[in-house]
Amino acid sequence: MSKVPQKTIFTYETMVHATAGAAASIIAMSSVYPLDMIKFKKQLEDKEVTEKSTFDAVMHVINTEGIESLYRGISPVVQTLGVSTFVYFYTFHGFKSLIPKEMISSRTDLLLSIFAGVVNVLTTNPLWVVNNRLKRKDEDLQFTGLLDGLVHIATTEGISTLWNGVMPSLLLVSNPAIHFTIYEALKRRVNVKTATAFFLLGAISKTVATVLTYPLQVAQTRQRLMKGPRLSTAALLLMLLKKDGPGALFKGLESKLWQTVFATALMFTTYEKITHFVFQLLLGASKRKALSK
Repeated sequence: MSKVPQKTIFTYETMVHATAGAAASIIAMSSVYPLDMIKFKKQLEDKEVTEKSTFDAVMHVINTEGIESLYRGISPVVQTLGVSTFVYFYTFHGFKSLIPKEMISSRTDLLLSIFAGVVNVLTTNPLWVVNNRLKRKDEDLQFTGLLDGLVHIATTEGISTLWNGVMPSLLLVSNPAIHFTIYEALKRRVNVKTATAFFLLGAISKTVATVLTYPLQVAQTRQRLMKGPRLSTAALLLMLLKKDGPGALFKGLESKLWQTVFATALMFTTYEKITHFVFQLLLGASKRKALSK
């Protein structure tokens, strides 16, 4: 009696999805990093850019600080994003491969997205804490990279500081969960083949997810920069509401939408094309191997 092959998350297919996702995210972020920097400044209420449009803010920073300031901290960001996306895609697709195809639905996509998001947040939050410190213009900063940043913060401020912002980050698992669920649902209902179609699906799904969860992203950015006693997510959001009104919860949203929607749409287009190309190569290789027997 033949044994039924046991399913595992350790497969070539899962590795292809994760590697393609990581590569695509690095390409996408590199193309829109200046917009991410403007969004970051607006979230922190940098007076020089807060009231300006995204384009005017970019030109202002170039004129006052130099174009290189728009790329401050890009190296650790793309490194961290690559690791983060790899973890997320590997977890999502790895566990999805264990589920029979006939059981896959929007509900399973949502649950898998939440699970993958939690795993990703808990493993990569320290890297994002260091990234936010590196992006902020601070003459007293005593580290220049990810590894020395992790060591410095852990030894001078305590290991727990590396998980600053982890609560809003866990709540923000809802962002990729909403995004992935909508994206996968649209893919099942629309015959998607072209790069333009993938781009549009990625843009639509990310826009919805970003608008719904943006206040949590503002809280996350501020908490990661806090030193000493930390405000809870709810307390921080209430403080912002009392101080500046509802608009404070959406500071930098315009820049974020330009940055994240374009970047995510570009990332998913690149990811789909890379995975399609690699899987076609693997299929061709397996066919040649079968014919040679």
